[in-house]
Amino acid sequence: MAVQDTQNAEGDAVGAKKRLLDAAEQVFGERGFDGASIRDVTAKANCNLAAVNYHFGDKETLYEEVFRRRLSEMRDRRLASINSVMARQQGITLEDIIRADAEAFLEPFADRSISQRFLMLFTREMVEEHLPKGFFLDEMAIPVMNALGQALRSVCPFLTEQQSLMAIHSIIGQLVHTIHLKVMPEAEILGQFDTKQVIDHIVRFSAAGIRAYAMEAK
Repeated sequence: MAVQDTQNAEGDAVGAKKRLLDAAEQVFGERGFDGASIRDVTAKANCNLAAVNYHFGDKETLYEEVFRRRLSEMRDRRLASINSVMARQQGITLEDIIRADAEAFLEPFADRSISQRFLMLFTREMVEEHLPKGFFLDEMAIPVMNALGQALRSVCPFLTEQQSLMAIHSIIGQLVHTIHLKVMPEAEILGQFDTKQVIDHIVRFSAAGIRAYAMEAK
């Protein structure tokens, strides 16, 4: 009976932590870091103030953990997808690598509500800047860009590190724009495209651009 009680308590704690992160993601996105209060978050999460102290300690740590949750999910998914392609060792194409990264990048945003919440939060952070310096680079950008750059250069030996970096920035720009289109109410005036169509275009467009470097190298 004691074991069951312990398991229930642990389950409740995990559930409370997730509710707090979900609520904080929305509240911080809507009101910003300075405009949001811990009471706003706990009321939305149906938790008490002690739960925030227990799981996060303070408002700043809660804010960081909201971002870290999303960024670590995206980082790990993208790294796993790239590594899965590279594990084949033979017959790997440029298209395989770009497609694997694009699909992994966009997968978490298939849920429109998640896309809207995170983009609102991300946009506020770009303006207000409350996260520690280098947070985005350390949590996601650098590990993924290193893995993706190495993968691209392994199938395209003519690529310099600078060229592969520029190609990665271009791919990321297309993917981020795709997410914005998915959540913009007026996006239909720009054309109706499903995710598969968009990924197919990004793969073809980016692969062609990268191969153009080969012509310069000759």
